[in-house]
Amino acid sequence: MGAVLANNVEGFWIHCDADVLDDADASRGLPPARRLSGADLAELLRAAAASGRAVGLEVTVYNPRLDEDGSAARALVSALIAGLSEHGAVIHRPA
Repeated sequence: MGAVLANNVEGFWIHCDADVLDDADASRGLPPARRLSGADLAELLRAAAASGRAVGLEVTVYNPRLDEDGSAARALVSALIAGLSEHGAVIHRPA
């Protein structure tokens, strides 16, 4: 975040691959040593949201066929909510 903000960008887009999380067995795109905890992802998202310059977010690389019990999806959604909700980000939850 420091590098982004130091360059005085007006806005930036957040791209999050679901396989970045430790327990994201639903993707297996990154080796375990390169993954983040849900708390780490939430912290990064909080910093991005707090900057006031984040203009959007996309989440990719999630494969529900490899997440039979839904645990990876729950971990990802929990990290997204924890990281974005306290800064007024709009979180749409299905009914």
